[in-house]
Amino acid sequence: MTSIGTGYDLSVSTYSPDGRLFQVEYASKAVDNSGTAVGLRTKDGVVLAVEKIIPTNLEVPGSNRRIYPIDKHIGFASSGWLPDVKSLVERARDEAWEYQSTYRVPTSPKILSERMGLFIQAYTLYSSVRPFGASPMMACMDEDGPQLIVFETSGAYYGYKGCATGKAKQLAKTEIEKLDLENMSIRDAIKEAARIIYSVHDDSKDKLFELELSWISEESNRQFCKVPKELYDEAVQYAQKSGDSDMEDDEDL
Repeated sequence: MTSIGTGYDLSVSTYSPDGRLFQVEYASKAVDNSGTAVGLRTKDGVVLAVEKIIPTNLEVPGSNRRIYPIDKHIGFASSGWLPDVKSLVERARDEAWEYQSTYRVPTSPKILSERMGLFIQAYTLYSSVRPFGASPMMACMDEDGPQLIVFETSGAYYGYKGCATGKAKQLAKTEIEKLDLENMSIRDAIKEAARIIYSVHDDSKDKLFELELSWISEESNRQFCKVPKELYDEAVQYAQKSGDSDMEDDEDL
């Protein structure tokens, strides 16, 4: 047997000779085949943007969303296999409700991150289950300010200033690295998140898509919610205008 996967990918609990868990890596590939999700953390809030691919124009707009509220001050966005995304969302909501019912205070983002990380990791330990094909990013605010946390398919989780998952994550990360997030306002971050989603979208493969935008900031009263329609429309116009400008520059070259 070799370490390229043959014989070592039959069970998630089996390591290959070079210490890899192939089913966890396969789950990451499921995330990479999904629409792009972007998270930006600024000095006064966090914005989450998702490129929701629409397989047919018969689909009802707004259905099968990929951004979900978990608690008033916590929200999830995710690339990956949608049933797994929804399963993790329900688990996070249950954890948030249990914490609040026990301690009579809103869920601590740190505690929720630890519990969700352990839950995801538990599905990499037993041969009777499979890893989640989803990589949620969590936007929240606590006493330390805005927080952006991303969970990997292995159960590991990290705090980020800016992150991206999905099929165009590398292109999106390149665009995020150009931004001065520490000095950017949340309204500017909304525009930039929309611009990044529009710029990395591949019209040749997925012509139809829907942009989802949600935020949490002082301006939203520290509550996770959809971006107001006027800000959403302004962000879309900015993204489309930026895309047209890039096309004109390419034609000049």
